This record gives sequence, C-alpha cells and structure tokens, in this order.
Amino acid sequence: MVKIVGIVGSLRTDSYSALALQQAADRVEALGAEVDILDLKEMKLPFCDGGNEYPDYPDVDVLRDKVKAADGLILATPEYHGSVSGVLKNALDLMSFEHLSGKVTGAISVLGGQPNSNALNDLRIIVRWVHGFVIPEQIAVGQAWQAFDSEGKLKDAKLAERFDAFAQSLVDYTVKLKK
Repeated sequence: MVKIVGIVGSLRTDSYSALALQQAADRVEALGAEVDILDLKEMKLPFCDGGNEYPDYPDVDVLRDKVKAADGLILATPEYHGSVSGVLKNALDLMSFEHLSGKVTGAISVLGGQPNSNALNDLRIIVRWVHGFVIPEQIAVGQAWQAFDSEGKLKDAKLAERFDAFAQSLVDYTVKLKK
C-alpha cells in the first residue's frame, strides 16, 4: 500500500490550505492509498537552527519519522508575499535528505487573489534540492475565500477535476517509483 503524508502549511483556524489538502487526501484515499495529515498548528516545532537535535521538541521526531516512513507527500501552503508559508518552510528545514530524499510530492498553494505558481515553484525547488520528485500536476486555488462551500467541498467542477488528476498522478508516480 502507498503511504502518503500530507502537511498543512498554515497556522490559521479554518485554513483554506487545510481544506485543499483534505480534498486531495480524500481523492488519494479513494485510490487505495493511506493518508496521514500533519497539521503544523497542532504541532510544537522550534525554529530550525541548523542542528539535528531538538530534545525539548518531541514533535520534531514525530514529523521526521512520519515523513521518513511515507512513500510520498502532499504539501499544502498558503501563498504569503509570493512564496511558501514560513511555517511550512521551517518544517521542511527541520528535516534532511534522510527524511525527504526520493519522496514523490504533490504541491498545492492557496491564495486570496488570483492563482499563480510562485509558491508552487518554490516548493519544486525545495523538494528537488533534497532529491525528491514533484509530480507535474499542481494545484493553485485562487480566491480561496470563495472556492469552497460551507461543507469544505470545492464549488468549481473544473478545479475538482484538477484535484482528481492531481491525486491520480501522485498515486501513479508513487507506485512507479516505489518499485
């Protein structure tokens, strides 16, 4: 079975990034994969200081262990000032090649304005730097405040189809690279 870890890169209550990640996770699970979502607002993580040991922060080991055991990742981030959120970047910085190398990764960005690929491009660079593989499909949810209904479901059918293709690609590439 394919194991995927999703990471919510937002600290906001009622986060649109969390809603977008859940949309992807539901689709990935429907394809037979196991998904474990890590919500960074629920974890106590320090600012990365470049070291390996964080004895006062057991959630660092939780993060590292879960990511290391996974076959693939879904990274969902709000776009802040044209890039990934600081909390997601910090979580990625707390890990190393040992945890991230070889991971098949899907990237999702959520924006208040028009969709673009700035944060997505930055995630591609980060994942590539640690020898991970980012799938070609990516999701940018623009005007997130109106993209979801009251139950957290996507309103736009074409965007929902993109999530379907995203999930299929993530599972397919993860299976291929896991062999």
